[in-house]
Amino acid sequence: MYFDGYGYHGTSFEQTYRCYPASFIEKPQLESGDKIIMPPSALDRLASLHIDYPMLFELRNDAVERVSHCGVLEFIAEEGMIYMPYWMMENMLLQEGDIVRVKNVTLPKGTYVKLQPHTKDFLDISNPKAILETTLRNFSCLTIGDSIMVAYNNKKYYIDIIESKPSNAISIIETDCEVDFAPPLDYKEPERPVAPVPLNKATAQVEEDPALTEPKFNPFTGAGRRLDGKPLKYEPAPASSSGSKDKKPVVANGTAPPSAGSSSQTANRQAQGKLVFGANASRIPKETPKKEATKDAKQEQQPEKKEDPKFQAFTGKKYSLRG
Repeated sequence: MYFDGYGYHGTSFEQTYRCYPASFIEKPQLESGDKIIMPPSALDRLASLHIDYPMLFELRNDAVERVSHCGVLEFIAEEGMIYMPYWMMENMLLQEGDIVRVKNVTLPKGTYVKLQPHTKDFLDISNPKAILETTLRNFSCLTIGDSIMVAYNNKKYYIDIIESKPSNAISIIETDCEVDFAPPLDYKEPERPVAPVPLNKATAQVEEDPALTEPKFNPFTGAGRRLDGKPLKYEPAPASSSGSKDKKPVVANGTAPPSAGSSSQTANRQAQGKLVFGANASRIPKETPKKEATKDAKQEQQPEKKEDPKFQAFTGKKYSLRG
């Protein structure tokens, strides 16, 4: 069954048209929504059919198998032509004058839709949900895979429809629809701090070497003093720093082996029998008994006492009582 020779048939509306952008008819308001302008003959056919309102249509580009959905704003286009938003032509990969198939459909009311902005700039708006709600009032339906355009503050923001319920295409006219946002396409997660790499033994040893060069505490590094207050007959050798290059090896008990100079000085002091406190004074071996050291000291002190005159009793002249 045909109507006025334009190929309308059956109980549904389906027709092919050549599409052109809204700028051709000086209708810039079309760019802020998803509605198209159709010829008057389409209105006559739709009026004779028992279709559901609002009028919703499926747009199909058979050349590339792209499908979208839209509403209708007016029926003032020339016969055989329709005018549609340019962003919609971009979604369907249509050029000026390309053929597009238009078919009336009935879509369920949407309950959920998930949107994904192309750039993070959209989230920088003070209230993006309010802007989106105002923009979607000019839309009649949403289709998964489409990219809608939101104009705000002289800037265009593109948003992808990545999920919808209860179907792939939903009607958003007079319905409460839950809106969710996915991270923008250019969003990058902040980099997580990298865990420190464990150092091998060689690296650990290299790092420990500088610590060995640090000066350490050396006990008994002061100058020696005699208990009797007399001055020393020798000058104590200066204590060598532990960080010098010719560092002496450390034995297990924490004491360094005595040098040749220190051993000779020790022998000299032991010969004198004097106790000297200082850095270069060596300790008397445990094997040497204290009694031997005392005897040596007494033997050296005895010659000094012989030199002094001693008191002798009864050394005077004797006299007789008889005269």
